[in-house]
Amino acid sequence: MKKILFLSAATLFLSSPAFAGDYLTNTNQHAAFLRMVARGASIDIDGVYSNPAGLSFLPHEGFYLSLTGQSAYQTREINATFPLFQQADGVGTNRQYKGTASAPLIPSFQGLYKKDKWVISASFAITGGGGKASFSNGLPMFDALAMGMISQQTGGKVTPQMYDINTAMDGKQYIYGVQLGLSYKINDWLSVFAGGRMDYVSSGYEGYLKAHLKENLGGTQLANLELNCDQSGWGLTPILGIDAKLGRWNLAAKYEFKTNLNIENKTNVLEVPAGTPEAIMKPYADGEQTPSDIPAFLSVAAGYEILPNLRASVEYHFFDDKHAGMLNDRQKTLKHGTHEYLAGLEWDITKRLTVSGGYQRTNYGLSDEFQTDTSFYCDSYSLGFGARVNLTQAWSIDVAYFWTHYDKYTKEVASYNGTGLSGTDVYYRTNKVFGLSLNYKF
Repeated sequence: MKKILFLSAATLFLSSPAFAGDYLTNTNQHAAFLRMVARGASIDIDGVYSNPAGLSFLPHEGFYLSLTGQSAYQTREINATFPLFQQADGVGTNRQYKGTASAPLIPSFQGLYKKDKWVISASFAITGGGGKASFSNGLPMFDALAMGMISQQTGGKVTPQMYDINTAMDGKQYIYGVQLGLSYKINDWLSVFAGGRMDYVSSGYEGYLKAHLKENLGGTQLANLELNCDQSGWGLTPILGIDAKLGRWNLAAKYEFKTNLNIENKTNVLEVPAGTPEAIMKPYADGEQTPSDIPAFLSVAAGYEILPNLRASVEYHFFDDKHAGMLNDRQKTLKHGTHEYLAGLEWDITKRLTVSGGYQRTNYGLSDEFQTDTSFYCDSYSLGFGARVNLTQAWSIDVAYFWTHYDKYTKEVASYNGTGLSGTDVYYRTNKVFGLSLNYKF
């Protein structure tokens, strides 16, 4: 039981707040994405990320610059059912746990210079993670494990109503990306792109669980576990793109290769029950490295000009998650990689005002083995809408709101967190993002 307690606690290292895109990939790097969603065929400044090959078809030579700020807020909820909860609360076998993940400011910068058939482009963004997740009242896996361990160790003589459990979990993760590349227009209708991105991961995780007898019974400590760890690592992502402009149609594709990435621990505190085997402790010891690959990513998109002032786009994303290394080969438990389907519409009401809206559906290929209390995901659909305001010929702003509805995921197990008793977790999330981009060309 002690071994299981530590192993489950250590999965905290997998916590990652993501807001749009895959497990370790943020696709929301400009407010134009938030307001229209399907931007893979874009010929605009946001194409530095979404369609770099299309930059060669920009109408004017010179510099294009954009600065974006986003605010993202997410909740994570776990509705847990476990028999020993009733002994503790005297109410029922069900408990509700809620965590929050927030990123008040997600900055990004995109810039390019176009000369004749060539475009050089660069960007800086938080390409994955970008916030802090906190469960101030702990997690069901910790409460259940502590209850089960204490019951087993004392032969049931010490029951939940005789002790208190204090636990809290915090995790933050940022993946910073710096991208550089070249686009070249081969002829009047075809353009290509080649470039790369350097990704740097910075994570920090803190968690503790302390169980002790109630004061009137002596206050003796029954269980103690504490983790405080920082992690960092870096990797390189090669990127290729192609764009074909055929009359009213614009067809585009981008492929980001898998980023081989290991993160190294700087462990400040690692306190576990006595007797925990070294084989279990080693992956979380100071200086140890664990895989955290960013998966290969394919984007294919088509844009169509319905009228001179009305445009529509559709897009498909595939993230090859099953071939991107995770801790303990967790990726192998997925049913398939992530599929995303996107669509968007953009309407120029006047020369100064453009409004737009879009839709995204995300299917992760989840399994019970993949889902944990500290790192769970839910299939979803998202809606985005907003506007671009052309202030002058050189200046414009994009404003947008992006909202996600998540499907609930139910996980039923015969041995709940290794306790030998059956239990159920129902996972759910909420998400909303606000964005503002300031664009300039000269």
